[in-house]
Amino acid sequence: MSFIQKLREEKPLVHNITNIVVANFTANGLLALGASPFMADAREEMEDVAAMAGAVVLNIGTLNDAAIESMLLAGRSANHHKVPLVLDPVGAGATPYRSEVTYQLVHALQFTAVRGNVAEIASIAGERWASKGVDAGTGDGDVVALARKAALKLGCVVIVTGPEDVITDGASVYVIGGGHLLLTQVTGTGCLLSAVVGAFLAVSGGSWITAAAEALAFYSVAAELAAEKTAGLGPGSFQIEFLNQLAAVTPEIYRERAQIRLLADQM
Repeated sequence: MSFIQKLREEKPLVHNITNIVVANFTANGLLALGASPFMADAREEMEDVAAMAGAVVLNIGTLNDAAIESMLLAGRSANHHKVPLVLDPVGAGATPYRSEVTYQLVHALQFTAVRGNVAEIASIAGERWASKGVDAGTGDGDVVALARKAALKLGCVVIVTGPEDVITDGASVYVIGGGHLLLTQVTGTGCLLSAVVGAFLAVSGGSWITAAAEALAFYSVAAELAAEKTAGLGPGSFQIEFLNQLAAVTPEIYRERAQIRLLADQM
């Protein structure tokens, strides 16, 4: 059984502590996918919500002290109850504050997966990479080597998204093709992707890297189909159709269109 089929049958609860810009889009995207979003950040219920979730996703897009406290409470509860924990380090490396918060989270918590663009992952790995803001993601360098270094440092699956997505646990490496440039013209598509990774991890049975790779490939297929169906109409129409395709793509369509390859194990 594919992970997407299992996800739609089990409808896992995905607890998101996310940013104010993307909360609505993230919730709608998870619902379209077949998961059950829980958007809460009150410190008083963080431990309880994380304990009953299928996955917990922490997104540092809009930071404040209360949000950081809630993230730490939810993350510790997720670790204690063996709930998959995902980090989206939005803008890590862009400001000292974001870098400090990211450092605090990755040292206090054990993440199952971290998803970011190349500049964000480079910041976590301690590598130099140009970062001009929360959308920075280009530069020169070996993305696979960078991702592997970050995965080994953090002891988790690391996902670097870009023209091709790289997913690694430090040994195996998956590369995902496809997707569409319109994803970069809709605010929140990266943040939603992190939540989608959480949903797939929730039903993975511990097969973290294969579930993450399927999540990325599935997301790319949905984006391609949405772009085809809204050709020439612009990002607004694409955004709505993308939600439709998250619901419409079947395991059969996924298998026909997914561009996913496994590189030789690196260790």
